[in-house]
Amino acid sequence: MDRERIDEALELLWYLDEEKRSDLEQFRMRSDDPEFNELFKALREEHLITVKESAISLTDKGQMLARGLIRRHRLAERLFTDVFELKSELVESDACKMEHILSEELTDSVCTFLGHPPVCPHGQPIPKGECCKKYQVEITPVVVRLSDFEVGSTGRIVFIIPSEVARISRLSSIGIVAGSKIRLLQKFPSFVIQIDETTVAIDPDIAKEILVKNAA
Repeated sequence: MDRERIDEALELLWYLDEEKRSDLEQFRMRSDDPEFNELFKALREEHLITVKESAISLTDKGQMLARGLIRRHRLAERLFTDVFELKSELVESDACKMEHILSEELTDSVCTFLGHPPVCPHGQPIPKGECCKKYQVEITPVVVRLSDFEVGSTGRIVFIIPSEVARISRLSSIGIVAGSKIRLLQKFPSFVIQIDETTVAIDPDIAKEILVKNAA
């Protein structure tokens, strides 16, 4: 059995679990494998899935393999989007290639380089690795929290991790959205940033939720 066929099936099962739709019929419908029955048999023989009535689940082994694939894929998406600024149509196809070839060590290096991002560009969670648990940044991350940004620096907002859902709308209304170019003017007593010709003051707690990368 082609390893990539197995990998694609494990990824799909991970997605279905995220969507709370882990049943055999959904798996069959969403799979584009030309020999689904053969694939399904291989997954069971390799002890990667369990099936009970119509419910299908990943075993511990299957979960571990799928988790690694998803982590590599979503980190690659962040790398191609945030650092290389590739067009969206290229990001997905290249991320699909990277997920099959990145070693665990290189994956952790990419994660550290990016500053341990919690979500992919589509807002889906990136499974944490050992590097995230240790959180020992050995090189300067490309993406940092606004609270760690240097006064006078210019950056671009990469993503926002709001502690409150409603906060996204409030920030958006004053121009603080992913992609906005900002300049940090001060940190105390509040954070003051410049967006275009507008100056905005925000609380330190909010500054911790905004992640930026340096921009010329």
